[in-house]
Amino acid sequence: MTEGKKLKRKAYEEELSRLQTELCHLQEWVKETGERIVIVFEGRDAAGKGGTIKAITARVSPRVFRVVALPAPSDREKTQMYVQRYLPHFPAAGEIVIFDRSWYNRAGVEHVMGFCTDEQYHRFLELCPFFEKNIVENGVRLLKYWLEVSNEEQARRFEARIEDPLRQWKLSPMDLPSRERWYDYSRARDAMLEATDTESCPWYVVDSCDKKRARLNIISHLLSQVPYKPVKQAKIKLPDRKNKNKYDDLSPMVQRRWIPTKS
Repeated sequence: MTEGKKLKRKAYEEELSRLQTELCHLQEWVKETGERIVIVFEGRDAAGKGGTIKAITARVSPRVFRVVALPAPSDREKTQMYVQRYLPHFPAAGEIVIFDRSWYNRAGVEHVMGFCTDEQYHRFLELCPFFEKNIVENGVRLLKYWLEVSNEEQARRFEARIEDPLRQWKLSPMDLPSRERWYDYSRARDAMLEATDTESCPWYVVDSCDKKRARLNIISHLLSQVPYKPVKQAKIKLPDRKNKNKYDDLSPMVQRRWIPTKS
């Protein structure tokens, strides 16, 4: 894990803007070709998954880049096949689906916190590579990113969440137990990567101690994994307003409930 000099904001914003432009090119190519892409983000709590996803989706259409962050399973979902509740969210042609945590909950929090049985956990690790191989063989591109953060940096981020009212919403009921069970999560991570890092569906591990560098590295890598090219766009001309049926269209608005303009 690197602990070097943090990336300056100006350099970060310039490179992020360039990469976001490329994401727009990727978006148009996906729409044009009918490509289907699934991106999975996993990692330790406070590793920066949410911020990375926001950086990816900030300048693109939510109709193409869909973010899926499922809550805890309902009583009904607990009786289904484990992966069943994830499948309805998979992409159709021309879509990119980003999973902010995914079916890998079973290999992480469910296993560590005892929300599944040992039998369910080991069966997941055994079957997951076959499930993902089938995804890829059906023409879906699957990219998996694991964000790794150091013990010291995770502690600093949790403290910031505790002290800052604007960040307290980020604290989940699982965050504080995850601090206590650092090594349990480490062992779960090791077992998960060992079982599911395959040639057809590899894991890409990201050092996320520097959030800005991590975001740029992930977006750059993501773009390198898809053979997209800019799609030629038709020239757009803004039409003039027609004067047919012209009237004083502002007068009816005068008596409406306008929000006062703040100085």
